[in-house]
Amino acid sequence: MPRLVLANIVLTLHAAVVLFIVGGLVLIFLGHRAGWRWVNGWWFRLAHLGAIAIVVAQAWLGVDCPLTTLEVWLRGPGGMGDEANGFIAYWLGRLLYYRLPAWVFVPAYSLFGGLVMLAWWRYPPLRRGTDRA
Repeated sequence: MPRLVLANIVLTLHAAVVLFIVGGLVLIFLGHRAGWRWVNGWWFRLAHLGAIAIVVAQAWLGVDCPLTTLEVWLRGPGGMGDEANGFIAYWLGRLLYYRLPAWVFVPAYSLFGGLVMLAWWRYPPLRRGTDRA
């Protein structure tokens, strides 16, 4: 499989992870109001908390996201800009990557992680067979 195709697959996976993290928090708050029990499922919530914990830890440690590192490596020395990769890759790249100083992401990700912890505290996850009164 050509490296460009693999790079685009990694980019798509990266976008899916971001969607899970951001969209998951939105679903937790909306789903709780709508009575969707699955949004408080133990495994969903644990995966969501774990995902943002990894992002926050990477930001604080100054470590690049492994998906970003892999994508850059697959694109090679020239980087093959998103414009050369097609419509979807172009827009996914625009949604994921911002040209801001690295220090901006530490408080942003930490704040988001705090919101996830708030949701964990406010709407605790349910284990199978348990119910909240």
